[in-house]
Amino acid sequence: MRTQVAIIGGGPAGLLLGQLLHRYGIDNVIFERKDRDYILARIRAGVLEQGTVGLLDEVGVSARLHHDGLVHHGIELAFGGARHRIDMTKATGKTVTVYGQTEVTRDLMDARLAAGLTTVYNADNASLHDFDGDQPRVRYVKDGVSHEVTCDFIAGCDGFHGVSRQSVEPKVYERVYPFGWLGLLSETPPVSPELIYNNHERGFALCSMRSSHRSRYYLQCALDDHIDNWPDDKFWDELKRRLDPEAVDHLVTGPSIEKSIAPLRSFVAEPMRFGRLFLAGDAAHIVPPTGAKGLNLAASDVHYLSTALREFYADKSAAGIDDYSRRALSRVWKAERFSWWMTSMLHRFPGTDEFSARIQRAELSYLVESDAAKTSLSENYVGLPY
Repeated sequence: MRTQVAIIGGGPAGLLLGQLLHRYGIDNVIFERKDRDYILARIRAGVLEQGTVGLLDEVGVSARLHHDGLVHHGIELAFGGARHRIDMTKATGKTVTVYGQTEVTRDLMDARLAAGLTTVYNADNASLHDFDGDQPRVRYVKDGVSHEVTCDFIAGCDGFHGVSRQSVEPKVYERVYPFGWLGLLSETPPVSPELIYNNHERGFALCSMRSSHRSRYYLQCALDDHIDNWPDDKFWDELKRRLDPEAVDHLVTGPSIEKSIAPLRSFVAEPMRFGRLFLAGDAAHIVPPTGAKGLNLAASDVHYLSTALREFYADKSAAGIDDYSRRALSRVWKAERFSWWMTSMLHRFPGTDEFSARIQRAELSYLVESDAAKTSLSENYVGLPY
């Protein structure tokens, strides 16, 4: 088999890249080590920047998003037993849209299938070869048979544990946070029309949603905690302890659909280009979910990469691919900074003394009282320009 671009990873980053390249007339094949059902079973966040929505508009997969997605004009910060709203649209003229990552993935999968594009699922033991030359190759095994694909470029969109980053030796920058997020998904109406970020002496809490009838809640927990320690009743009781009185009064509880514990880390691999291999999305960077940047950073990577490849084929120019890593990393580091700041401001760190707690409270107070500070938060939350 031969293709112009071999895409490793069939999650939203790889699928979006595939659709953009198809729109530009660039042949591509996606290789995914799991099957479609496995990918669609993964529960992920779903706060989309306007830029991400624009890319989904561009490839024609946003009809359900605009019908079912929830457009948010602000967020709420809770501390000291009270809530304070940040009007992001007033500050920036922009919004975010709440629409589950699983639904984004499903829409992109359906569009790829309808276009008759090739996706190889259950591609085992993938390996990348000769990407430092002009004819890279991808080898994989499917149903016990070995295959080899030649291509012009390889796009590594296969996540933090994927083969793409393991095939190179980037410089790594990392911070692992000393806590995790215990998440619960329930078929209950959200406690508030917008997300509530809670700073509390017992630990951080987040009230989020996937739709008007499905809610997602998070509690800061210890890294060595286990979901078996958190039956539903215990989760709801602890959440109520961390919420303000008005939120407690409006909270609707119910059986969990899914529960999980996720560690928090900041991670960046530099550079994001190695010859004709490009890293994108979680293969190159991880952010703590506090700033809602994970999927959105993958989308901006894909924007830069697809634009660069279009210039290469249409204009016979390598300028875009030569500049891909610098452009992508410039935006990545700004998002890393924002996610680190949100995480540091809202969580209770082990060993936090009274001085540190007072500084945290002072920062939150300044934030909700200052138009300049609210604008800064809003600009970053809705997404910096590409």
